[in-house]
Amino acid sequence: MRNMMKQFRDDENGAAMVEYSILIGIIAVASIMTVIAIGGWVNARFTGLCDALENSTVGGCDASTGTGT
Repeated sequence: MRNMMKQFRDDENGAAMVEYSILIGIIAVASIMTVIAIGGWVNARFTGLCDALENSTVGGCDASTGTGT
């Protein structure tokens, strides 16, 4: 019985799995936040481009549909 209790106390497989699960969760959240941030930046750049096209004599842009003229 003492041997079994010692093995149970020294077994770290469960703890390692929990640590890896937390690490995977942190990486997933960081990846999602990065994609959202990049998406916002790209959207702002295209909106700026569309505004610049509207103010120029070269062409136009419909920002709601994303089509140019």
